Amino acid sequence: MPRTRRFSLTRNAVLFLVTAVLLAASCALSLQLRHLIDKPTAAPVPPVSQVSRASLASPGAEIRVRSGLLRFERIDNPARTVARDPRGTVIATFTDGARTAVLTGPGRTFAEPRTAGAEVVTKSWVRLLPKPWARGAEKSGWFKTWLGPRLGSRAPDILATAFDYVAGAPVRTTAAGVTYSGAARYTPDTAGDARRAARGKPKPRTGSDFYDYLGIPWTFPDTVTRRPEKDRARSVDSSGYVRLVYGYRSGFPLNSRDSAAGNGLQRTPDAIARGRLGVPVIPLTDRRPAVIQQLQPGDLVFFRTKELPGGRIGHIGIYLGQDTADHPRFISSRKNAGGPTMGDKGGTSRLDGDGYYAQGLRGARRL
Repeated sequence: MPRTRRFSLTRNAVLFLVTAVLLAASCALSLQLRHLIDKPTAAPVPPVSQVSRASLASPGAEIRVRSGLLRFERIDNPARTVARDPRGTVIATFTDGARTAVLTGPGRTFAEPRTAGAEVVTKSWVRLLPKPWARGAEKSGWFKTWLGPRLGSRAPDILATAFDYVAGAPVRTTAAGVTYSGAARYTPDTAGDARRAARGKPKPRTGSDFYDYLGIPWTFPDTVTRRPEKDRARSVDSSGYVRLVYGYRSGFPLNSRDSAAGNGLQRTPDAIARGRLGVPVIPLTDRRPAVIQQLQPGDLVFFRTKELPGGRIGHIGIYLGQDTADHPRFISSRKNAGGPTMGDKGGTSRLDGDGYYAQGLRGARRL
């Protein structure tokens, strides 16, 4: 009967087996560590204060630019949505409750060498949305239709339209022969003013509205019809100028008066400043604001003037942005300058420094 063979491990064999096991474990651990090192590290959780900026980014309405899809994110103060291209560049800003949007486009220069040494060189194009912006509107069907054709467009915007009325601007007329563009003057003294003065009555404080510039009657949504004064043709006061640029030329609704009723831009600077349209980016106060960095091109800026008592707002302008000397510059129609200007005749057109308008600044609103 064959004997059963018994196997026994020598000391050398045991050492060999232990070494092999340790070597295999070491290799496995090395591979695991390498896997962990090669794996992309997860982005850290943003602080609560940054959640509105980063974690809410979304592709929105699948709008594509040359470098890929746009992404949208939320920013506060004021609440707004910005659109970024795949490189992270902001190409559009939309403020909650406002119809004005600022798009990044081709660079251009605004200048008035006759009265201003500095120029405004900008890539900002101010466009009017069909409705006030609301959070999440980038996912709406109308938004892609609106934004696509305007990205990179050189069609006249709010800022270009504002310069259609400075000295030397070319005259343009409609098919019906109405002059809608060309150098405007400030409200002149009229024959009616002279007659009132001769009778010892004070002059009225009303200036020229956009229909005076156009020289045609205008019927407003409340059925009120305003008729121009012939000797005020081609003239606008400061609020008439804003109504000409934003309303008649760009399509923003207009009211016939300063009534709180209706959804249109009101008649006087004080009523516009205290109205409910748009967003107050610099709240109206009785003193000069300490900070103006929240302004963006196209914002309306409001000034207290010596002519109006009681702290009322007597002047309004359109903010253009930083000029080539790094000063915040605006454009407005004013008496001492003889009409619309971004220059420094009749007062420096800056929001900083010790000038008349810089000291009189009281607030700003984004329509």
